[in-house]
Amino acid sequence: MSNSQDSAKQVKQQAKEQTTHFGYKEVPVEEKANKVADVFHSVADKYDIMNDLMSVGIHRLWKRYTIETSGAKKGDVILDLAGGTGDLTIKFSRIVGDKGLVTLSDINGSMLENGRERLVNMGIAGNVEYVQANAECLPFEDNTYNIITIAFGLRNVTDKDKALRSMYRVLKPGGKLMVLEFSKPVVPGLKPIYDQYSFKLLPLIGKLVANDEDSYRYLAESIRMHPDQETLKGMMEDAGFEKCTYHNMTGGVVALHTGYKL
Repeated sequence: MSNSQDSAKQVKQQAKEQTTHFGYKEVPVEEKANKVADVFHSVADKYDIMNDLMSVGIHRLWKRYTIETSGAKKGDVILDLAGGTGDLTIKFSRIVGDKGLVTLSDINGSMLENGRERLVNMGIAGNVEYVQANAECLPFEDNTYNIITIAFGLRNVTDKDKALRSMYRVLKPGGKLMVLEFSKPVVPGLKPIYDQYSFKLLPLIGKLVANDEDSYRYLAESIRMHPDQETLKGMMEDAGFEKCTYHNMTGGVVALHTGYKL
């Protein structure tokens, strides 16, 4: 191969490395976080009702299973990362009690403010703090948390490997990471039905309820671009987590991955 061909190949590779996916689109790496932020600024006020409509309420069962298998107990310090409007934080705050602490963290200010308002209106205070943060560079001390959860947020992170390493750093030895995320259907015949729902019905619901078709089309696309169950398990292991496993729910539409810092 000539030197000019080598140079052209290197330039092409470098350009590819400087982009990432935003749904099905390729965008500059430095632009993705802002584009994701725009999506969630747009949907923040309708986020909870859309979750119920999109999943026919099943998201509550997925989150309940996460809580029930977390092993959380009184006095624990827990990070609810990409916690949005605080579904998991509400449950964890009641479990950890006065001697524990739950950090509700989200990169999106609109989502975090909605979460804070919701919890305050429910009378939840004292053992919850609110921190706007990027999962790739968490502003917490090493070995801080007993449990870290990230529910339906990892797929929106630009550098997932970096985020997983950041979570590993702030988790205490013996601590547990739980990643609840959309995944790949494993039940025969489910995928085409799920695709029709995702790309036809979901944007329509977004248009009618939230007046935002594009954000919910992005949601469907971002799910398809997220690593499958085995790939994500391997990414967690590469970040240092041990005893990594996953549990499929609703035929693999959602999976709960767990890993430990030993």
